[in-house]
Amino acid sequence: MLDRLRDYLNRYNEIMERLSDPAVMSDQNKYRELAKAHAEMTPLVVQIRRLEELEEGIADANELLKTEKDHEMLEFIRSELRAMNDEKSKVEEEIKFLLVAKDPNDDKDIIVEIRAGAGGEEASLFAADLYRMYTRYAESHGWKTQLLSSSPSDMGGFKEVIFEVKGKGVYSRLKYESGVHRVQRIPVTESGGRIHTSTVTVAVLPEAEEVEVEIRPNDIKVDVFRSSGPGGQSVNTTDSAVRITHLPTGLVVSCQDEKSQLQNRERAMTILRARLYEKLLQEQQEELAATRKMQVGTGDRSERIRTYNFPQGRVTDHRINFTLYNLPAILEGEIDEIIDALAAADRAEKLKQVV
Repeated sequence: MLDRLRDYLNRYNEIMERLSDPAVMSDQNKYRELAKAHAEMTPLVVQIRRLEELEEGIADANELLKTEKDHEMLEFIRSELRAMNDEKSKVEEEIKFLLVAKDPNDDKDIIVEIRAGAGGEEASLFAADLYRMYTRYAESHGWKTQLLSSSPSDMGGFKEVIFEVKGKGVYSRLKYESGVHRVQRIPVTESGGRIHTSTVTVAVLPEAEEVEVEIRPNDIKVDVFRSSGPGGQSVNTTDSAVRITHLPTGLVVSCQDEKSQLQNRERAMTILRARLYEKLLQEQQEELAATRKMQVGTGDRSERIRTYNFPQGRVTDHRINFTLYNLPAILEGEIDEIIDALAAADRAEKLKQVV
């Protein structure tokens, strides 16, 4: 750990030097990148330097104890030594906390994609429940949501719904929601009172800036068509809906909720950019997976992460074996307790890797 702290200080000093380099100062993007890194590293550097001061003070105090004869002075030195050792323990814990690398995407806005999985109409209805849960949660935190695209089902649910969430720390809180959400309840279509199990997939994508994901005009194919509603009936008499295909990856995005073709195209590009950025992040996370036994926040869409059991009023997050018996409140957006538990487990696992 000490070697890592020295490497960190060396990196910090190197950034300080580069920030004063005229070549870097003339490159706004590079300067902004280094200035951001400098600001993020400073709190940890302050604690590392304080640890060095304390270790030096403790060493000096221990030397004085070997030579000092005055009783009162010895008591004073011992008192100071105890205080420095106590502070050292606290500083070391703070350093461990700060060493857990902050996710560079934590402050980004997000795009959430909810899709009905197994279970037919019941899965579509639960997709609508989750959409409401997340929008309520966003409201409680003062975040703004905007519907980007939706495919309604015949009974008022969603086969698919895609929306944007903007606000401070949005990704840091909702990144743990990616995966398969399972619901166990008696569907409204079930006359025999039997409990059915259905699934819905959730994907939380950090929004990407144009400089982070380059989409060349020659790499996309744009098609326009008429919007349709439940059952496929036409809801628009003009070709305002837009479908964009990213040729290198085969990713396809469609938007039809806006009346303007231009607005639908802009929204489709926003979603496409986020999906391409997520693809890049997934590749990076797969490389890290080999060194981590537990991955709370990887966003693996195929992983069953949570069960909502209506007969028992129970919600269980399977990644950390965390269960609450307040299902109605959770579906009203009160999910902070679950997210706090996931964030704590994720941080604890990262701390193990650091130590």
